[in-house]
Amino acid sequence: MSTSKPNIILVNCDDLGYGDLGCYGSTLNRTPTLDRMAQEGIRFTDFYMASPVCSPSRGAMMTGCYPKRIGFADFDGKIVLFPGQRVGLNADEITVAEILKEQGYATMLVGKWHCGDQPEFMPTRHGFDHYYGIPYSNDMGRQPGRENRFPPLPLLCDEEVIQEQPDQAALTERYVEQAVRFIRNNREQPFFLYFAHMYVHLPIYPPEAFLKQSENGRYGGAVEHIDWSMAVILDELQRLGLDDNTLVVFTSDNGSRGSEGGSNAPLRGRKGTTWEGGQRVPCLMRFPGRIPAGIVNSEIATAMDFLPTFAGLAGANVPSDRAIDGEDIRPLMYEASGTGSPHRTFFYYSGENIEAVRSGKWKLHVRKGNEEIRELYDLELDIGETNNLFDRRPDVVNALEAEIQACREDIGDKAVGAGGANCRPIGAVENPEPLTKYDPDHPYIIAMYDLPDAG
Repeated sequence: MSTSKPNIILVNCDDLGYGDLGCYGSTLNRTPTLDRMAQEGIRFTDFYMASPVCSPSRGAMMTGCYPKRIGFADFDGKIVLFPGQRVGLNADEITVAEILKEQGYATMLVGKWHCGDQPEFMPTRHGFDHYYGIPYSNDMGRQPGRENRFPPLPLLCDEEVIQEQPDQAALTERYVEQAVRFIRNNREQPFFLYFAHMYVHLPIYPPEAFLKQSENGRYGGAVEHIDWSMAVILDELQRLGLDDNTLVVFTSDNGSRGSEGGSNAPLRGRKGTTWEGGQRVPCLMRFPGRIPAGIVNSEIATAMDFLPTFAGLAGANVPSDRAIDGEDIRPLMYEASGTGSPHRTFFYYSGENIEAVRSGKWKLHVRKGNEEIRELYDLELDIGETNNLFDRRPDVVNALEAEIQACREDIGDKAVGAGGANCRPIGAVENPEPLTKYDPDHPYIIAMYDLPDAG
């Protein structure tokens, strides 16, 4: 067993909100395992995803870059990727999995990818030795009222479709089995496991046992199923003697929809918005012996930081031939207090448009959709973004507007016609094909999902 290069497990949920875990204030969802993770490690209060929707968020997390920098801000006019599209993560991009693989890590993705479903875009072409999961959102299959919108939902093993329209209530347990098998098979070498849940994206199908015990309907059952999966993984690490040499990170790809039982409290806004509720998400890290127990860190950190941070843990260098927006946040992880954020600014993009910027405690909004706005908030005193200080602090406004202008020159802002000098193209292929096609004679276990919900 390697002790010089730690194992890394990154768990990413889908649409889980800031207020959905007990350790972030939920009184509806029981999350004892995740609450224990917070007690035994670090809980970030000001952790951000680079987008309020999933494909841009995930591309940014894999590459350490703002979505617009890697061409992931627009997908032929769509805000996320859909089945059979011609675009996806460019083969020239360097992912965190590729960096770790070069350092001798075994790598696997279990769960949702959503960075392109054509062969050129698959996880196995971006640094993952193996892949097991659904390549996009779990509502992109056959559902009532949307029978002809999407082909059957595919479950993949590496690059092969092994089932169509899988039973979603059983899928998380199958994911956990794959994760445990990967950990066991690679316990003698460093490994990187990226576990990307389908929960709590709509439609929500928790197993019956979790639904029965939930006090928050299907949503609560799914959150508690997530917590169970974390319990299994942590137990496996303990059983194999890998606990002290494994960093476990838990987060979400964007904020909650704010309905069906989800919560971003006490934040304003929801998934799809650049209010705090759209992009500030839970983030827990546990690394016994390295991360002190019980830390609560309120410095700005982002999912783009995973690439340089994990590279540093593995002894690798961050690519120097391209702009990378993430920072190595190991000082934040290891120090109980006194270490400031490496981010002078954080920019909130909606698609190709800058809508807000944060620097320290200040957040300036300049746009929401097609409308220009001028709102300034002190997030330390006003986490819910309710008290607009724009007219009272022109000095802060001027400084933040200058930061936005610099970002426009660097990455771009379509709303004002700024292309950005340092952007890279999205990947594209000719003649794309969907992974599946509906066959009325095929023996699907569930030919049509019974919930019409879509996220």
